Amino acid sequence: MTDDQSPRRISRRDLLRSAGLAGAAAILPGSLHGLAEGEGEVLPDETPTPAASGAVRSGLTMNLTVEEAEILNAMIGRLIPDDEYGPGAQEAGAFGYIDRELGGALAASREIYRAGLLALDRYAQYSRGARFIDLDHTDQDSVLFDVQTGGATGSGAGFLGSSAAFFNLVRAHTWQATFGDPYYGGNRDFIGWDLIDYPGPRMAVSVEDQKLLESGALQSLRRSVYE
Repeated sequence: MTDDQSPRRISRRDLLRSAGLAGAAAILPGSLHGLAEGEGEVLPDETPTPAASGAVRSGLTMNLTVEEAEILNAMIGRLIPDDEYGPGAQEAGAFGYIDRELGGALAASREIYRAGLLALDRYAQYSRGARFIDLDHTDQDSVLFDVQTGGATGSGAGFLGSSAAFFNLVRAHTWQATFGDPYYGGNRDFIGWDLIDYPGPRMAVSVEDQKLLESGALQSLRRSVYE
């Protein structure tokens, strides 16, 4: 098996390509209307989004407490981690996007986040003996697997409904933030598009462009569709 076909390469790149399709394939006005019903339009925010770790340390969160922000930041860091193949969701500004939009387009999900993040932390303490942010990455991944599969639902930790529903909600918003058009406040420095080798929005694609795309030689246009 060659290096490009290694399980790690397949897991990383193929998963991200699949995850990024909704966020990058056809980014048009309204395409980032939230996945939960009742969420309104995402408007551009002219205030630069701070790095998640800095915001958490300084308490400069917008809609989450510092405790909730720490847990969400750690969870995001495991959903799309920074590794040898590139930066992840934290570096792409996913935390800032979600924290800000919980007061706007994602407001319908705010209480689900608050309950779910604290429930995740309680479940980590109950099942692994430490707060989620204090676990090593292996144990964090193990906890998230329980939450994703619904195994944490009946633990009494405090999830509003299925733990899997909470996991899927955070994952969907993390994908929005990482792979969506930078116009909406995520995908800082086009990190998400670079991860999935998305060549950027084009009004038209020529036959030659298509050939270059298929060969991996098409030059990326690192710009918003609104530019």
